Amino acid sequence: MSTFLPDALGALLERFDRHSFDMPRGRARVRLTVPGQGAWDLEAHRRGHRVRVAKSGNEPDAELTADIVTWERVATDLRGGMQAYRAGRLQVRRNLHLGVGFLAATNATDDPGRLKFRTLDTDCGRVSTLEAGVGEPIVLLHGLGATKQEFLPTVPALAPGFRTIAVDLPGFGDSDKPFPAAYDARFFARWVRALLDALELDRTHLLGHSMGGRVALEVGMRHPDRIERLVLMMPSMAWLSAPPWAPALKLVRPELGLIQPAPKNFVEGVIKRLVPQADHHFVAPALDEFLRSYLTPRGRVAFYAAARNIALERPEQFWAGLETLSPESLFIWGRRDGLVPIAFARHVRNRLPAAQHCELDCGHVPQLERPREVHAAITRFLRGPAKAPGGRSARRAAA
Repeated sequence: MSTFLPDALGALLERFDRHSFDMPRGRARVRLTVPGQGAWDLEAHRRGHRVRVAKSGNEPDAELTADIVTWERVATDLRGGMQAYRAGRLQVRRNLHLGVGFLAATNATDDPGRLKFRTLDTDCGRVSTLEAGVGEPIVLLHGLGATKQEFLPTVPALAPGFRTIAVDLPGFGDSDKPFPAAYDARFFARWVRALLDALELDRTHLLGHSMGGRVALEVGMRHPDRIERLVLMMPSMAWLSAPPWAPALKLVRPELGLIQPAPKNFVEGVIKRLVPQADHHFVAPALDEFLRSYLTPRGRVAFYAAARNIALERPEQFWAGLETLSPESLFIWGRRDGLVPIAFARHVRNRLPAAQHCELDCGHVPQLERPREVHAAITRFLRGPAKAPGGRSARRAAA
């Protein structure tokens, strides 16, 4: 293995801006690896940084791996680097916030729409964000067990026309994990409103996926004055009637997560079920992101509490509240979704006849499985004409 830093990595590191590198813990070790040639660690903290040959025993916080040709492309163009990541030629493991954040911090430009990571102080607590683009704002809310990184395909797809902001909901990723806390839809909606205040956004489009879709609905019902349009991708829905196992589940306390993690093979099975049709190089980073939170006591409590609240959603309250939803809304469904069945679409249509719907041939994660189709449908909806009074001009989106 060579100890000489390749020119491509040297060019990349010369552009590294420590001040724009968001480190939630105040320090980070990012490993850059060229298979067959060597690995080098960027060790950064708030007062400085250095680069040296990676040593065994020094575990990195994030690791980026690519062949030298790909690194040369990354050194030339951040957009090309992100395309290489999506294509699987550049692997980012362990901590995507730091790994992709490192790439963003090497993008030597003052472009206001550049990719950037930030941790914002809100009235509720700290919230971690990933942002790119300029224009009308759209805030993206992830699903259960995921983080803002699930929108890595979506942020660059929407950024040319929108200020696109993906966030870690409280309890997940790099945002605060309060304890004790409810981790129900009302709790998350309060944090989202606090985030909009911190971002100084009077109004915004709001997109939510899975659990994030349920949170987006809650924000739309409670704070319609803050929302332009809603995009609900496979949103978590209440059962039409309470399931027979609900009384037993009420006895299970999320606080047990402080001491009892689930086995890793069980966790891996959950992740692979969530992304059954996605390319394999997306599954491992998704598992990394889940484990980053789940392997902490507060992260486990947040996961268990949020999952329990989804399962125990009160049907009468949810469906009655849905009928009051006023922002224009697009619901996106997967015909092969095993977690949020497309059969829910019929019940949504009955209660929200003005809402638009898009059906895709995919499972539960369309931004990974059908990125072009889902991003095109979202853009058409957000760019479409405003709804006439009473919803008479509402149209059904097709994909």
